[in-house]
Order: sequence, then structure tokens, then C-alpha cells
Amino acid sequence: MARSTTGHPSPTQAAHPAMRAMLLGALGVVFGDIGTSPIYAFRESLRTATGQGIPADEAILGTVSLILWSVTLVVAVKYVVFVMRADNDGEGGTMALLSLALPAAGRFRPILLPIGLAGAALFFGDAMITPAISVLSAVEGAAVAAPALQPYVVPSALAVLAALFLIQSRGSGGVGRLFGPIMAAWFLTLAGTGLWHVLDHPGILAAIDPRHALRVVGTGGGFAALGSVFLAVTGGEALYADMGHFGRPAIRLDWFSIVMPALVLNYLGQGALALTDPDSLADPFFHLFPAFLLFPAVGLATAATVIASQAVISGAFALVQQAIQLGVLPRLEVRQTSEESAGQVYVPQINWLLALAVFGLVLGFRSSEALANAYGIAVAGDMLVTTILVALVAHARWGFRLAWVLPVAGLFFALDLGFVAANLHKIPDGGWFPLVTAAIALTLLLTWIRGRAILLEHRDEDTAELPRFLEGLASAGAVARVPGTAIYLTTRQGLVPGALALNLKHNGVLHERIVLLTVKGERVPRIPDAERLQIEPLGHGFCRVLLRFGFAERPSVLPALEQCREALGFDPATASWFLGREVPVPSMRPDLPAWQERLFAFLTRNAVGATDYFGIPVSRVVELGTRVEM
Repeated sequence: MARSTTGHPSPTQAAHPAMRAMLLGALGVVFGDIGTSPIYAFRESLRTATGQGIPADEAILGTVSLILWSVTLVVAVKYVVFVMRADNDGEGGTMALLSLALPAAGRFRPILLPIGLAGAALFFGDAMITPAISVLSAVEGAAVAAPALQPYVVPSALAVLAALFLIQSRGSGGVGRLFGPIMAAWFLTLAGTGLWHVLDHPGILAAIDPRHALRVVGTGGGFAALGSVFLAVTGGEALYADMGHFGRPAIRLDWFSIVMPALVLNYLGQGALALTDPDSLADPFFHLFPAFLLFPAVGLATAATVIASQAVISGAFALVQQAIQLGVLPRLEVRQTSEESAGQVYVPQINWLLALAVFGLVLGFRSSEALANAYGIAVAGDMLVTTILVALVAHARWGFRLAWVLPVAGLFFALDLGFVAANLHKIPDGGWFPLVTAAIALTLLLTWIRGRAILLEHRDEDTAELPRFLEGLASAGAVARVPGTAIYLTTRQGLVPGALALNLKHNGVLHERIVLLTVKGERVPRIPDAERLQIEPLGHGFCRVLLRFGFAERPSVLPALEQCREALGFDPATASWFLGREVPVPSMRPDLPAWQERLFAFLTRNAVGATDYFGIPVSRVVELGTRVEM
């Protein structure tokens, strides 16, 4: 359905020749979410199916079949084969995909932007629930081995999660190297325990026949089971979101050679155990292990679920960085955590926001069974949005004919729509939480976009045109010039920067050399150094400089300018920087509703300043504020 626009490897892929390390790192970060689904997905799916009155043996075969074919179609075929081809120079995720789709949207752009942002917002709902349900489900295994430990499940889960969020500043690459061997052991354990029980009861292999899945779905209560079966494919979207961290080849090779075989064997093994031992139905995953291995299994499962949380957390960091660079989110502190990959970042504010939400979910729901009612609908919505965006990119950007796009996209759209519908019954029992979270995130994004556009429009209403201003500098009685270089950040190339106008108004002088600097975020992940900077002399000591950064790069302005010191003709470190700060204030004739005005003002106040975000030396910065009516 989608193809890469170039035959060359992406920058992310080319930058990592040590494929073995990339495979291990990807195994440690990317597959944690979907790799720990066997702990709870089969249990909850079977519980739902039998609760709808489906006979036990038929429910077991049908549930296993549904899970196997869901993993195959949604994760293996849709995401790994098709969606991961829709990379934006090696980067994946909703924002990267949206940046590909928007230029091709044409007149549908005003509709597509909110749809794409809604997908990103739904991903945040997933990023909050995944750590809570994954870690809780693993720690609950201790209560299976020793019921007296039940009161300690929630405190233990909170302690594990606290440790996870505390180590995020090390970066996903470092975490991947730490967790890679653990996940390798985890998938080997999944495969081994599953194969053991399959050999004990090979009749479970009949579940590979999709007719068992269709038979369960066709029953009156089988459709409800589909909502629980979806728990087995959550994490598929994280494969795409984390593609920029480790590259497409490493993720694909890990999936088809290690992850998918281990998942298939384990789900078959749980089904085989359920057919032979009805007492195992309460928690079939942990009953796969003999009694003397149960506590080691709980320890390994806990470590694996910590890694499961890492997959969506690192994906959330990448998503936020991309959103900031694309201008749909206020500037936040973004720390680069790897010298090798631009996709590996840490966002402190998002890390602690996620931590608070996850702790609240654990304390509020207190069990993985209760959290399963809240889990799935946000991921299903995100997957539905992904299908729409990839179909548009495949047709409008890469030129695939509708005769090819529509059947493939239609199949995936029907699957996604079915999973969304099957998860709707979860809304009253907790599914409202990720939807409310997504609605809040989408409101913030749309308010920022609209408010920023209005702010810049009103700020520039009475601004002088730059060509006319420059002509006035040659006339008699022109403003006095003083030695030195002044750099003014500006977003509008044809107008006099507001900070320059304020400086001239209050101080009455101009520096002999004026640089009008525009920092532009592009819709590609990275910009080659040779194409990063453009210089245009304007006369009268003025020049216009355009600095371009990709959405996966940190916009470090000073190092970029210092690389072109000769072309600029001055040392950027010795220049004076003049920055404008717009302060939104209420208007008698507002363009935004009052609540949005207050929300936008709050976002503006709490955004990271240009000095910190662009890495400008504080000692050489002069900020000039202006009040702008909204």
C-alpha cells in the first residue's frame, strides 16, 4: 500500500552499521508492549468469550484463533509489512505520517489535521495505560504462587513503575542495551513454555484454522470477545512510533525471527493448557510454569513488563518532539540522549506527567483485570487514524492507483473499525479514561495551533514592511548605527521583526550589522548540514539567514551558525541576540472563546523560552516584550 520514496537506506538506518547492537536494542525497547500481552490477553479474552455463553472448548479454540489471526493481520501484515514502509526519512509515528499526508491532502487539509492530531492524542492515552496494566499483570503472578502476597501487589507495582520513570533520562538507547538481554530471555521463555504445552496437546493446532475465529465472532456474544482479543495487538502501534530509534530493518528482523514465533507458540500453549486443565483458566499464563519455576517466572515477567512500558514511553517522547518541531505543541525541554540517533530523546515534563497518570491508574483500578476494561479503545482509534493517513499517502503522494489502495486500505479499515466497535462497551467501565485524556490532549493541540496563528497575525498588523524600512536607512537623518552585530529572531521574512522595532523605538540606534534569523522546522526528520543554512544579503548592513531543522532534530542554533562563521563574516558567539516575547491579553473583540484565551495564555506562559530551546547564550540575550490582544 505504501512504498519508500527512495531506494537508499534512511539516515537512521545508515547511521547504525552495528546491526547486532540495533537488533538487541530494538528487542529491548520496541517489543516490550506487545511481548507482554500474553500475560493477560488470552485470560481476558477467554473470560469474555465464556461469559457470553460460548461452550468452553469452542471458546478456547476460537479465542486462540482470533488472537493468532489478529496478530498476523494487524501487526505483521498491516504495521510491519505496510505501515512501516511509510517512513519519513526513517522516522515513524503519527506525527511523521501526518507530515507526509498533509501536503497531499489538498482541500481536505482542514479535516485531515484534526484527524491526525486525534490519532496522536489517542496514543497518549495508550502510553498512560500500558505501564499500569503491564506491570500489575506481572506482579499479580506472585499472588498466584502465594495468595498471602495479594496485599503487596499494588505497592510493589508502584515501586517498579517509580524505578522505570526515574531511569528515563538515560535515554532509550541505554535502556535498550540494558533491557535487550532480558527481553531475549523473555521471548525464549514464551516460546519454550508454549511449545512444551503444544507438544502435550497438539490438538490446539486446529486453532490455526480461521474458521474457529469466524465461528466465535459469528455467535451472539463473540463480538464482545473481540474487544478483549484486541489486547493481544496493543503495542503494534509502538513498533511504528519507535522506528526512528532503531530503524526499520532491525524491527522487521526481530519481529519475524523472534517475536512473532514466540507469541504464536505461547498463545497456542495457553490454549492447550486451558483444554486439558480447567483449573488453569483463572490465570493460564502463570499456570504454564511448574510450581518450582513460578517465582522466577514472576520476576522475569515483571522485568519484561517494565520494558513493555518503555516502548510506549519512548514513543511518546518521540511524538512530543516531532509535534514541537512541527509547531503544533508549545516548546518543551527536549534532551538528546544519543550521539548516534536523533530519534532518541527525553522530555522531562512528559515523563513526569505520564508517571503521575500511571500511578493514579494503578491506585484507582488496582488490578489488571479492571484495567483491561479501560484498555484498547484508544489504541484501536489510533490504528484507525493510521490506516486513513497511510492510504492517503499511498495514493496522493506516492501515486498508487485507487484500484490498488482501496482494497488493501479497506481491509485494514474494516478490521480497525471492528475493533473500535468491539471496544465501545468498555467506555462505562473505564474506557472513558483514555478517551478523556485524548480529548484533553487534542484540545491543547488545536488551541495552541489556533491561538498561535491569531497571535502572530495580530502582532504583525501594524508592522512595517522590511523593503520600505531598508530604503529609509539610506535617507538623510537615518537612525544612528553602533558597532557590533545584532541577531533578531523572526518568523516573517517580509516584515521588520517586532523586537527590532521595539529596540529602535526605545534606544534609537541600530547595530552596524543586523542578522534577521528565521529558524524553520521542516516536514522531514533531518536536514543535511550542507542544506541547513541560507544567507541572503539585504544591503545596509542587513542580511537574512534561514536555519532549517528536521522535526527529529534539536534546533541548536549557535552550533549551526558557528559552522558557517566564514560565510556569515562574524563570530556568532560575540553577537547580541534580541528576542521578542509576545504576551497574549484579552481583547474587547476576541477571536477565541474566553476559555481558549485563558488556556492559550497558560500554554504560552509555561512554554520553554526561545533562549533555552534554541541554546542561545543567556548572557548575550535581550528580551523585548509586547502585549498582543487576542
